[in-house]
Amino acid sequence: MTDTKVTAADSRMSDLPAERMFKRRAFYRLIDRLYRAPSLPEVYEATLDAITELLGCGKASILRFDKSGVMRFVAWRELSDGYRQAVDGHSPWRMGEPDPDPIFVADIAKAGEARNLMPVLRQEGIQALAFIPVTLNRATVGKLMFYHAAPHDFDEEEREVALILARQLSFSIERLAADMAAGRLMALIESSDDAIISKNLDGVIQSWNRGAERLFGYSAEETVGRPVTLLIPTDRLEEETSILSRIRKGERVDHYETVRRRKDGTLVHVSLTVSPIIDARGNILGASKIARDITERQRALERQQLLLREMNHRVKNLFAVTSSIINLNSRSATSAADLATAVTNRLNALSRAHSLTMVVNEAAENANDMGVTLHGLAEAILSPYEGRSRINVAGDDLTITGKSITPVALLLHEFATNAAKYGSLSNETGRVDIVFALDGEKVEILWRETGGPPPPADSETGFGSRLVEASALQLGGRVERQWSADGLIIRLEISRPLLEASADAAKS
Repeated sequence: MTDTKVTAADSRMSDLPAERMFKRRAFYRLIDRLYRAPSLPEVYEATLDAITELLGCGKASILRFDKSGVMRFVAWRELSDGYRQAVDGHSPWRMGEPDPDPIFVADIAKAGEARNLMPVLRQEGIQALAFIPVTLNRATVGKLMFYHAAPHDFDEEEREVALILARQLSFSIERLAADMAAGRLMALIESSDDAIISKNLDGVIQSWNRGAERLFGYSAEETVGRPVTLLIPTDRLEEETSILSRIRKGERVDHYETVRRRKDGTLVHVSLTVSPIIDARGNILGASKIARDITERQRALERQQLLLREMNHRVKNLFAVTSSIINLNSRSATSAADLATAVTNRLNALSRAHSLTMVVNEAAENANDMGVTLHGLAEAILSPYEGRSRINVAGDDLTITGKSITPVALLLHEFATNAAKYGSLSNETGRVDIVFALDGEKVEILWRETGGPPPPADSETGFGSRLVEASALQLGGRVERQWSADGLIIRLEISRPLLEASADAAKS
């Protein structure tokens, strides 16, 4: 379709000779088509049209090196299948050869290098031809070819036009490759689970992907153009100053673990990788930042540290209880053999009680019914401590299984250990009474110590106390401690439905 508008460029060209004006308009059309071309086939088509129009050649072709380095036809005009099959793979240059010179053959009959292709060329009606290299970053990636049906002297203007066409083809191939790479990169960025953000050297956000929206809760419209400190807690603002300082020096910040703030005000643990954005001249324009949510990893680390602290606490308790057992039995033993027997029996009982608290999780995972009663659990845990003469378990009983066994066992074990270390089981005369009571949806446990020494000054502090609180909370209950004149009283209230629900789950 012919454009009937008269532009300023048309007015200027009206003063030029008709042939020059024709060629200039042809170049304008080519450049416009190449700019708009969405794919390589459209680029090739526009280039072949320009060859036909500007050089007056009905036959023309474009060839590119394939991945194995063989020159192949990718587009052509008025060339037979037989000709293309015969010359496919032929090239005067190697793939990647830097800045080769074009080749113009005015008469194939006088060109020695074309002798082996002479029959094919004559059959195709070709008497003159030109090889114009197509290069990207000065490395050969293909060639333009155009042909004449009679011997033809290529003048300077034709040669220049041919080189311009090859350069325009190169630019378009490079543009499309860059567009495709940018499209793939954007697709990767948008589909990434990580938050990917870019910012300038003033810390102002320039881009924001969907991963960032999922992690921080802000949309791109809410963040682009705003300072990245929007995400940084007030007490960590100096981190951004330090990161930008390193970026300005061209340094990369790898796997920096910190905390950032979401839109709703909650904090999230993240691992940051921040890299400088550098242009073709080496200038640092800003930074790209990848933020990965490490909340679960942080929680796992905290759980691991908690378990290590608990293990340390347990080991210390075992040593303390062992020492208490030896001291108590040494006072009543009549001989070394009696002492050895008594201590061995107590330690074996302690080992069984300790094993019970450690294997309950494994038992809870079994499909069969492995129930434990409250009375049986209490008696097993307290069996190492001077027998039934000093310990009384009474009240209602209830069978529990599953996940509730562990926190109940840990609570009773902690109470017994503290009694052996500091309370009524640390001497020869104290005793412990445990009473279980079912009250509607509650299970009440009363732990009463009598005849023990005065309470230690730090009886309400330490890891053991925190463990007791956590275990009671896990059972949907609460724990209260009270020191009376006779000794420690602990009142523990837990949820009966939780105990029975876990038992039902184990049976099903």
